Amino acid sequence: MELMRLNKFISHNTKYSRREADKLIQDGKVRLNGKTQTDLSVKVSYDDTIEVNNNRVFKKEQFTVIVYNKPKGELVSKKDDRGRKTIYDTLPKKLAHFTSVGRLDFASEGLLLLTDAAPIASALMSSDLERVYYIKIKGSVNSAMVDAMQNGLELKDASKGAHSHSKIRSMSFAPFLSYQIFGSSGGYTKLKVMINEGKNRELRRFFAHFDAEVVDLKRVSYGIVDLGTLKSGRHRFLTNSEYDALRDFLKENKVYY
Repeated sequence: MELMRLNKFISHNTKYSRREADKLIQDGKVRLNGKTQTDLSVKVSYDDTIEVNNNRVFKKEQFTVIVYNKPKGELVSKKDDRGRKTIYDTLPKKLAHFTSVGRLDFASEGLLLLTDAAPIASALMSSDLERVYYIKIKGSVNSAMVDAMQNGLELKDASKGAHSHSKIRSMSFAPFLSYQIFGSSGGYTKLKVMINEGKNRELRRFFAHFDAEVVDLKRVSYGIVDLGTLKSGRHRFLTNSEYDALRDFLKENKVYY
C-alpha cells in the first residue's frame, strides 16, 4: 500500500498545488476519514477518504499533456517577485494548474511540456529521453569542447553559466548523444545538439566552461514530441500517437497512473 503526504495526494488528484493544499489543510478545509485534518505531515493512501471543501477527492485516472512554444522573456514559474512575465500569463487560465516538465530559463525558448499530472511530470523530468536543441555560442568550437561533447565532462566548479542564485556548483555532463556544427560567422557558431539529461542550465554551464557564452538556445524536441510549426507563444495538446507513446513510456518505467 503506497503512502504519501496528504498535500501530495491532493495536488496529484486535484487542481491545487502542494502549497495551496498546505493552506487548505491549515485552514481546516480538509477532512481525512471524516475528521478535519490539520497535520501537514500526515500520510495517506488511496484506501483513505479525503475531502476538500466537503468534496471527495478520488484518484485521478486521466491526464492531459500540452506542448508550449515558450518565447524568450518568460519565466517557467507560477509568479515572480520581480514582476517579470511568466508562461502562465500567456497560457489560458484553465491551464494555470498544469506543471511544467522541467524548465527553460528566461532567455531560452522552444518546446516545453506541461501536464496536469504531477507524477507524469516527475517521470519525464527524471527520464533519459532525448532532448534536441539549436544553440548559438559566442566564439568557435575548439578541440577541448569536441572532446567533452564526445566523452563527457566533470566539473567541480560549474558556476559559470549558472544563475546567480543557484546553489548547484559541481556538475557532471554525460557525453552528448549527437552534435552538429553548422559553422561560424561574425564571431558566433551555431550548433544542433542532442542530450538525454535535463540538469539546471546544463548547456549554458557546459559551454561557459570553455568561455563560450550561449547567446541563443531553443529546444525543438523532447522524446518523440517535436515543436514542428507551432508558433511562439502558442500551445497544442498531444496527438493520439504521442499519447500512445507516452503511455508506453510510463508502462516501461512502471509509472502507474
